[in-house]
Parts: sequence; structure tokens; C-alpha cells
Amino acid sequence: MIKDRRSATVHKTRSKQPRKQRRALYNAPLHLRQKLVRAPLSTDLRGEYGKRSVQVRKGDSVLIMMGDDRGKEGKVQRVDLRSVKIWVEGLVIAKADGTEVPRAIHPSNVTVTKLNLDDEERIKILERK
Repeated sequence: MIKDRRSATVHKTRSKQPRKQRRALYNAPLHLRQKLVRAPLSTDLRGEYGKRSVQVRKGDSVLIMMGDDRGKEGKVQRVDLRSVKIWVEGLVIAKADGTEVPRAIHPSNVTVTKLNLDDEERIKILERK
């Protein structure tokens, strides 16, 4: 991984070519993919913690900002680092036979409205500047 003072990048490349940037994202290890599963904080939480975004975790309450389900709010049920997707409670899609299955969305399309603070390590991360 290449460290750059201006930004904490996940990419293993400095190439400007989109195909090489995409390849670096697809081949990124899981411990670096955690940085990709981030979502912006609501204005209230931004003022409280002094941070703009945070890693999404199971149990966080989020507000969907983009797509057909814009405006819906729910808790995060599952986070998948491999596909960089999250599943939100109450967000389903109907299959052709009528059954409903949970729908995955990208974490950049949501805003975190309430944090799950069960983990002490997460509290330390949020409080440090």
C-alpha cells in the first residue's frame, strides 16, 4: 500500500488509468476494504463527534439518501466487505415469484443517523481527533 500524506488511500497504485484503479480495488485485502465501507454522518453526529464519516457497522441506524428507497430509515443488518455492500432492515426487493429478499446497497448511499456504541474500541475511535 502506498501512503500519501494528502489522503489515506486504499489503492496499491498511483496510476491514473481507471482499469488499474479498479483492479486495485477488486484485489484489495479485507483489512483495507474496511476503509471502503464508510458512510457520512448526520449533521447532529458530525457536530458531536467532529468527524465527517464513519465505518458502517451492524446495528447502526441509517437513512437512505439515494435510489428508489430514498427517505427510508432502518438498522444495518449485515455488512459485507467483499462486495462492499450493506443490508438495511426493511429494505427488500420482490422476486418474480412474489417472495421478498433483502436488498444490498452501497454504504455511500446512506447517512448514519445513530451509532451502535456497544464496542468500547469504537467509542475510542470516535473520540480521538
